Amino acid sequence: MFEFSVIGGKTARDIIGRTRQQIVTEVRETYLTHHAGESVNPNSYFLRFPDKPDSRIIALPAYLGGKTDVAGIKWISSFPGNIDKSFPRASAALLLNDYETGYPFACLEASQISAARTAASAVLAAEQLTGGRTARRLTIVGAGIIARNILEFFTAQEWAVEELVIHDRLPEYSKAFAEYAGSSLGYRTTTEDDLTAALTGSDLIVFATTAGEPYVTDAATFTAGQVVLNVSLRDIGPEIILGAQNILDDIGHCMTANTSPHLAEQKYGHRDFIDGTLAEVILGDVEPDRDRPVIFSPFGLGVLDLAVGMHVYRTARESGETVDVPDFFGETRRW
Repeated sequence: MFEFSVIGGKTARDIIGRTRQQIVTEVRETYLTHHAGESVNPNSYFLRFPDKPDSRIIALPAYLGGKTDVAGIKWISSFPGNIDKSFPRASAALLLNDYETGYPFACLEASQISAARTAASAVLAAEQLTGGRTARRLTIVGAGIIARNILEFFTAQEWAVEELVIHDRLPEYSKAFAEYAGSSLGYRTTTEDDLTAALTGSDLIVFATTAGEPYVTDAATFTAGQVVLNVSLRDIGPEIILGAQNILDDIGHCMTANTSPHLAEQKYGHRDFIDGTLAEVILGDVEPDRDRPVIFSPFGLGVLDLAVGMHVYRTARESGETVDVPDFFGETRRW
C-alpha cells in the first residue's frame, strides 16, 4: 500500500496513442457514473496572477466511484504567452490517491491525460449528437495541441470525414495542422483563413482555441442541424447560445467562469436555454434537436482526469512502464 510511482509524459502519450478507443469507453462510463451520483466533483479552484491576467493555474480535485474508486487532483496551468515562445500553453500533473487510506500512490504528467480526456469527450459527444461517425464537412477552429488530439481520436473511432477544414487566426498554424492531418492521418484537408467561410456549410464544427471572450456573436452563424463542439468554451456569444439546443457535461460546473452558457445566463437572467447533459443524451433521456443548432459545452470534469489517469496507470503497471520511487513515504508506522 506504500508504493509510489511516477509516469512521465512520453509514457502517457504512448499508452494513450495505442488505447484511444478504450479511453472513449472509459469517458463514456465515467459520465454515466457521475450522472448516477457515484462521484464527487467540487468546483475547480483558479489561481490567478495580478500581473498576468490571461494566465492561471487550476486545481481540479475529484473522487470517482463505481469500478474506479479513486480520488485525486489535477494541477494544470494555462499560460497563453507560452505559444509566442513556441512551446505548449498548458502543463499539468495528476496525483492519484488510494480511497481506502488516502495515501497518494502515483504522480502522472497530465497534459497528455488532460488532452486525451478532452478529446475523448468531444468525439463521444459528436457521435451521440450526430447519431453516427460520419461528417460530410468537419471544421476545426484552432490548430493547437487540443485540436490535434481531437482529430486523432476521431481517427481512432474510425470516423468517415469527406472534407476537413482547418481555421486558425495564424495561417501558418493552419497550414502545419493541415499537412499533419493529410500526411499522417489521411484526411482530405483544406485551410480557410476566413472564419465565416470555414463555418458555413459544415455539419460538424469544433472550437479548440485559447479565446478568453466571444468573437462569434452573430445569432445567424449556425444553422439547424449543425453540431458544434464548444470545447474551448468562450468562443461563442450568448446570442447564439440562446437560440441553440445546449448540451453540457455538467450544468453546475459549466455555468461558471464566464463560459458561453454562463455569459448567456448573466445576460438573459435564466437557464431555460439548457436542454440537458451528455449523460442524458447517452441514456436516451434527451434527443438532439435537428431544428436548431446543437452546441455541446464541456467544462471538463476532474472525474474524467481520474478515469483516464487510472487507465494510463494500470496500463503502465501491467507493461512495466512506471518509474517506482522506493521509500517515498518517510514513515509508514505510527511508532
